[in-house]
Amino acid sequence: MTHSFALHIPDADLEPEPLDPGQIVAGNPEVTGKVVWESADGRQLRGIWQITPGVVTDTEADELFVVISGSATIEVEGGPTLRVGPGDMAVLRAGDRTTWTVHETLRKAYAINL
Repeated sequence: MTHSFALHIPDADLEPEPLDPGQIVAGNPEVTGKVVWESADGRQLRGIWQITPGVVTDTEADELFVVISGSATIEVEGGPTLRVGPGDMAVLRAGDRTTWTVHETLRKAYAINL
């Protein structure tokens, strides 16, 4: 996208982003998302991401996100346990190994630097 824009995050249409089965610890979580802006070099992404209830693991990128709806507990290996819900902002460091326990379908807006 080359122009400034606004987007109503709660109503944004998202596309399926299948999880690697090795990431799923419990339940049957499903992920959807949409990149709404990407830098010319592909190293900066802005978008929307959603996950249904369950438990998954991940290795994080450098990310700032704001929860729009839902809730989760994010355990950072060797670090804090983050409890997030609507209106919460969180920062994850590149390389953080995390376990996400999603209590109710979580939708977030994010900014990632690769």
